[in-house]
Amino acid sequence: MTNATEKTVKVGFLFTLTLGILSMLPPLGVDMYLPAFLQIAQDFQVTPEQVPHSLTLFTFGMAAGQLFWGPVGDSYGRKPIILLGIIISAIASFSLTTVNIIENFTALRFVQGFFAAAPVVLVGALLRDLFSKNELSKMMSIITLILMIAPLLAPIIGGYIVKHFHWTVIFYIIAIVGLLSTLLVSFIIPETHQKQNRIPLRLNIIARNFITVWKQKEVLGYMISSGLGFGGMFIFLTIGTIVYIDLYGIAVDHFGYFFMLNIAIMTLGSFINGRVVHKVGAEKMLQIGLSIQFIAGIWLILVALFDLGFWAMAIGIAFFVGQNALISSNAMASILEKFPTMAGTANSLAGSVRFGLGAFISSLVALMKIDSAAPMLYSMGACVILAVIVYYFLTYKTLKGQQ
Repeated sequence: MTNATEKTVKVGFLFTLTLGILSMLPPLGVDMYLPAFLQIAQDFQVTPEQVPHSLTLFTFGMAAGQLFWGPVGDSYGRKPIILLGIIISAIASFSLTTVNIIENFTALRFVQGFFAAAPVVLVGALLRDLFSKNELSKMMSIITLILMIAPLLAPIIGGYIVKHFHWTVIFYIIAIVGLLSTLLVSFIIPETHQKQNRIPLRLNIIARNFITVWKQKEVLGYMISSGLGFGGMFIFLTIGTIVYIDLYGIAVDHFGYFFMLNIAIMTLGSFINGRVVHKVGAEKMLQIGLSIQFIAGIWLILVALFDLGFWAMAIGIAFFVGQNALISSNAMASILEKFPTMAGTANSLAGSVRFGLGAFISSLVALMKIDSAAPMLYSMGACVILAVIVYYFLTYKTLKGQQ
């Protein structure tokens, strides 16, 4: 930790909790309304396949927003941009309860995602202001454990809301959490990006910094391989509700319990990472996560090929999705270690690639006719196979050549 920040930042429980709540906002925006897809389709009088496009637009908004807010945070500091993002995204969440056509709903989801990207990208940059590589990976694992509470509870809460109330209640809750986050950030989080380290917000400087990050082959490998794994997870988020509820007959208020299996494995991986990353290093933990996800991806392909049934699919998906926190935290720690003075820019590019790939892949899958689980399972398997290939040729071989 630098001298400049030691005097102003006390990394205690409230600090960690606040960053965890900030990180929970996107999972809330994604996971809580998944059980409401069919109800939203009925209200807007559209087919169930049209509603997932709102998730895709939210993800595109997250991708574009991270690309924008990272450099802005490097120029104007972390705290004011985080506050701006959570306030506007909370307003957008409230506005979603007032629309009556699917096109407006989808457009507002893009706005919500764009501004929700600000705290996401700048929490990572804020942590890079304070910690070095392995310590950063450990801290990100702690944050990940906290943010796992959101996707653990969100589908369950969303399912009960859909069963007993109207789906708009979901977005009222998200707006309230956003306002709570505003208060916590205002009083708990100080500015960590000192003025002498800030980069002027000029297009030529931003372009040069993005090119600097993009030109490093191993960094490109980290971004794309973690982004492909994220894309595989978003395939599940986009059409998993249709597969589980429509095709396999899972009750809408029980969907969240199956989702808990995914989060339980993700939480376990984050916990183990926080305990052992100092001993084995972020790179080795990333490789372990990719290996487990690869095995799970192959298993999902076999499930589709031989029609092995619901539980074989659900367990395979849990091990696939469960590796994303392990992969993302260690990939991001490795990326940010290389760019201490422009962590916001590096984090924004990495986050934009991750969410951009997720949105692109899930949008392609959303166009498919979902009359079986096979399109979802084959697509998830293909994502992790490509991720391993990209990591091997861009990152692993480059790092070996540097030794």
